[in-house]
Amino acid sequence: MRITNLIWAAMLFAPLSAFAQQQKENQFTIDAQIRTRGEYRNGVLNPHPEGASPTFFINERARLSLGYQRDRLQMKLAAQHVGVWGQDPQIDKNGRFILHEAWARLDFSKGLFAQLGRQPLSYDDERLLGGLDWNVAGRFHDALKLGYESKMHKLHLILAFNQNNEDRSYGGTYYAPGGQPYKTMQTVWYNGRWAKDFTASLLFMNTGFETGTEEKGKTANMQTMGTYLVYTPGAWLLNGSVYYQSGKNKADKKVSAYMFSLKAGYKIDPKWSVSLGTDYLSGDPDSKKVTTFDPLYGTHHKFYGGMDYFYASAYNKGLWDKILSVDFKPTQKIGFSLNYHHFSTTYDVTATDGKEGRSLGSEFDLQVDYVLMKDVKLTAGYSTMLGTKYMDIVKGGSHKSWQDWGWLTLNINPRILFTKW
Repeated sequence: MRITNLIWAAMLFAPLSAFAQQQKENQFTIDAQIRTRGEYRNGVLNPHPEGASPTFFINERARLSLGYQRDRLQMKLAAQHVGVWGQDPQIDKNGRFILHEAWARLDFSKGLFAQLGRQPLSYDDERLLGGLDWNVAGRFHDALKLGYESKMHKLHLILAFNQNNEDRSYGGTYYAPGGQPYKTMQTVWYNGRWAKDFTASLLFMNTGFETGTEEKGKTANMQTMGTYLVYTPGAWLLNGSVYYQSGKNKADKKVSAYMFSLKAGYKIDPKWSVSLGTDYLSGDPDSKKVTTFDPLYGTHHKFYGGMDYFYASAYNKGLWDKILSVDFKPTQKIGFSLNYHHFSTTYDVTATDGKEGRSLGSEFDLQVDYVLMKDVKLTAGYSTMLGTKYMDIVKGGSHKSWQDWGWLTLNINPRILFTKW
């Protein structure tokens, strides 16, 4: 269906209140988003070699979301077009609108619910499961979510089973690469508020990866389990997490890996706040087992530096990240944040001169947010990576070259229709 037809259908549907019940138990919304981001890249994702030229481009997300809600029923459809300015011909008959969300939620008695369809999965601090809103496309899963929620406790069960098409009549359940990154997924998540200022989450996830052939499918299962804790006494924000992985990965190799994170933040006054944290993700290339922790489907851009050298791009080694952050919000309309990262490997790396070390370098990330008007926000950022000779071995490129990145985003996200009948 063309997006224009979708809009007209929504507009025609809204006035049908004359035929609905007088209690106004139905709610319908239309939300639109145009998010445009221009980027200057001079060593993003991977360090560039000496003499390389920077790149420039503008990407854009155009998203239209329809929401319906009544007693015990919620539905959402979100279609989007994403891409880079100039990639499509002026006369384009193909179109590339896709469904980013298409789900329905049924609410039963006593806090029980079921939600099925295409949906983002965002849990805790998004370290393992995140919506990845920074990415122009975002991230979705095709899944069934069963759950229970109350004021003090939440319990979710997430189930997914992926196939490429429905034309196969034999050959088992082989899942060819190209779709979702996993074949099956089962996740149990619990969150409890045990005190006014303390919450604890537990997560167990089993991800099944296709390791067979087209004639005979085979699934390798990897388990991820752990906890996420948040404590907020007064002006302090303290959180931490620890996770362990076992089973077999997508290469059908045995896994024994772990990670932990700690963060302490303090709000000095309504304008200033500071935080100090560390993330440690295991990894040793000399181990007989795979000891590299896989952060799976989290929002990696949020944690491991804005230039995305680690996990958001190819990286399969251990990492120790030390973070210092300062935030300043002088008014309701403008805010500044400065993050410093120092990155190290979790094992010794031998440089080209024969010396061993672990330090990969330091990254500085500056971001400015400004609210232009209602539903319109302008955000700018600048980052630089001061790499070492050990970074050259781990990620390539040249640490002698200046590596930096700048970007400017305009996000327009109004609710253009809200009606009840």
